[in-house]
Amino acid sequence: MARDVGYVSYQNYVNTASYTLEMSVDYLVVAGGGAGGGQNGSGGGAGGMRSTVTATGGSGSLETALTVVRGTNYTVTVGSGGSGGGNLAGTSGSDSVFSTITSTGGGGGVISGNGVTGGSGSGGGGYPTSTTGGSGTTNQGYAGGTGRIEYASGGGGGGASAVGQNGPGTSTGANGGAGRATSITGSSVTYAGGGGSGVDGTGGTGGTGGGGSGGTSGNAGNAGTANRGGGGGGASRGAPYTATLAGGNGGSGVVILRYSDARTITIGSGLTGSTATDGSYKVTTITAGTGNVSWA
Repeated sequence: MARDVGYVSYQNYVNTASYTLEMSVDYLVVAGGGAGGGQNGSGGGAGGMRSTVTATGGSGSLETALTVVRGTNYTVTVGSGGSGGGNLAGTSGSDSVFSTITSTGGGGGVISGNGVTGGSGSGGGGYPTSTTGGSGTTNQGYAGGTGRIEYASGGGGGGASAVGQNGPGTSTGANGGAGRATSITGSSVTYAGGGGSGVDGTGGTGGTGGGGSGGTSGNAGNAGTANRGGGGGGASRGAPYTATLAGGNGGSGVVILRYSDARTITIGSGLTGSTATDGSYKVTTITAGTGNVSWA
C-alpha cells in the first residue's frame, strides 16, 4: 500500500511539474519590407504581419497564443528590409520568425514586369506596360497595385490592411497600402505599410505603418521605417531620364513577445532586445538578429 501511495504521489508531482512548466506567449511577428524599384519604380510591399493581440495582417483572424515550455530554447529571427538599386527592381525583405511562426518578407518594387510575390504584397507593376502587382500572403497582407503606361506610373506596395493603390497614370505616384495597428506593447502602434511609387512629378505617399514615400522628379525613393516592416518607396527617373536613382530600402521587421510578469526571459546572444512591464504582463521587443530565447 505504501508503495502505491508513493507512486500516486510521484505521478501527481510529475503532472503538476509538467503543467507549471508550460506558459502562454502572445506575439507580434513582422517581416522585413521589400525595397522600392528604381527608375519610376513601384513601391515595395510591407513585411508580413502575424499577431495574437488586437490586429493581424491581411484578412485573417487573430492567431492563438503559443504555448511554450520554460527552460526550452525557441528561435527568433528579425528579418531585414530589402535593398533598392538604381535602374533595378528592389529586392524582397527577409522573413521574421518566432518558434513555429514565420512572417514572409515583403515583395520588392519593380521597374517593369510583374511585382515580386511576397509578404504583405509587393509593389505594383512599373513602366512601360500595365502590369499587376505581386500577390500578398494569405493572412499576412495585401497585394501591390497595378501599374499604368501613362507617365510610367507604377503601383503602390501592399500593406497589412489594404492593397497598394493602382498607378493613377498622372504626374502623381501611387500610394502604398495602409498598415495595421496593434496594442501588444500596451500602446497602439501601426506596422507594415506599403511603399509609394516614384514618378516624374510628386511621388506617392507611403502607407501608415512605416511605408516610404516615392521619389519626386530627380529623387531616390525613401526607405521604409526600421522595425515597422514598411516597404520602400520607388525612385523617380529624374531628368534627363537616364539617372540611376535607387528605390528606398525596406524597413526591418520586429518580433514582440508578451507573457506573464511572473516569468523571466533570457535573450540569447545574437539578438538585440529589451523588456518592459505593462500591467500584469512583461513585453519583450526584439529588434535585430538571430538567436534563441527561453523563459524561467
